[in-house]
Amino acid sequence: MNKRILILLMCLTWMVPVQAETAATLIDAVRVVVNADVITRLELAERMQTVIRQLQSRGTPLPERGILEKQLLERMIQEKLQAQFATETGVRVDDAQLESALLRIAQQNKFDSLATFRARLEKDGIDFPRFREEIRGEILSVRLREREVDSKLFISDSDIEAYLENQAKQGKRGEQLQLAHILVVVPEQATAENLRGLQQRAQEALQKLNAGAPFAQIAAGYSDAGDALQGGLIGWRPSNELPKFFSDVLATLQPGQLSGILRSPSGFHILKLLDRRNADAPVFITQTHARHILIKTSELVSENEARDRLQEIQQRIAAGAAFADQARLYSEDGSAAQGGELGWISPGETVPAFENAMNALKEKQISGLVKSGFGWHLIQVLERRNADVSEQQKKQQAREAIRTYRADEAWQDWLRQLRDRAFIDYREPQS
Repeated sequence: MNKRILILLMCLTWMVPVQAETAATLIDAVRVVVNADVITRLELAERMQTVIRQLQSRGTPLPERGILEKQLLERMIQEKLQAQFATETGVRVDDAQLESALLRIAQQNKFDSLATFRARLEKDGIDFPRFREEIRGEILSVRLREREVDSKLFISDSDIEAYLENQAKQGKRGEQLQLAHILVVVPEQATAENLRGLQQRAQEALQKLNAGAPFAQIAAGYSDAGDALQGGLIGWRPSNELPKFFSDVLATLQPGQLSGILRSPSGFHILKLLDRRNADAPVFITQTHARHILIKTSELVSENEARDRLQEIQQRIAAGAAFADQARLYSEDGSAAQGGELGWISPGETVPAFENAMNALKEKQISGLVKSGFGWHLIQVLERRNADVSEQQKKQQAREAIRTYRADEAWQDWLRQLRDRAFIDYREPQS
């Protein structure tokens, strides 16, 4: 979510106000009716200015204005539909949540307060109330996807094994591909005439690419994907993340080559292979075998009381009591029955305060009192080892890869269904 919001921020930073006389002309003109809502010509003109500035700032050649406007209008319709569905189904982003998100964005952009961040945006000509609502819309979209798509996905161990086995057979296990793409979405209820028109649009895009047009320019003008304005760049993906009919075609390409037009349930795709690399090398990490004793803080146990209790335990261990025995008797963690044993811990598996204290210890050494969000800890490092986690990493990457492409397909399908159910009335002919 943060990445999408930061991209939106980049767009808005380059926005310039529409001239007053233009606003006066456009303000009451309805461009599209979306169910019970509307998109005005003024809204479309302002978004066009934003997008044009963004593309220019990135050095991307501008698509034909009519093509870009048509693409942008379709995105605005989709945003309206998502906002309407969120309202109907009780998905909300309240002002407190929005303010918290805005503060995080301000901090990520090196501003010490939301007030200074707002002042900078307004100095750059950005209407802050509208910027706030853009961010609210981004958060709503993420929450809808999490609820309607991501939460319903299930990746089984057999799915993972099947993918890894398939990649091994193809000799591609561990291969990563850097890709860009163009997607022309096909609505679920598209007529034969609609289908021909969309296929023709994809063919026009491919013809321009083959004639030497920059991929980013064509993506901005023709692609319906959410990353169209970022040049259609997908980035690095493990090859087992991709649908088989994508990976089969990509296997025949050299970096810089295009796939041609590919058909999927989502629509028509054009892929560009930017680069490939082998990520199959062994991956070693340092794991720590540790145990601990935890005294929790709560409404009934203050920090001072918890610390004092743990200090008494620390003194008994220093006087010769066994660490494991003290853990079984007094620790308030689920590991108490095992003498505080936490097993082999990989980097990132514990909270930072615990991990930092643990990493500072030598083997067999016991820490001082360590405070975390859970309470107060005594930590003992038993031993360390360098472990090859290549297989575990591959399985995790495979799980994420399968989840990513399934979620992307499911989300596009959900958006198509949402649009198919909607009443859309264009008040001016689309050029």
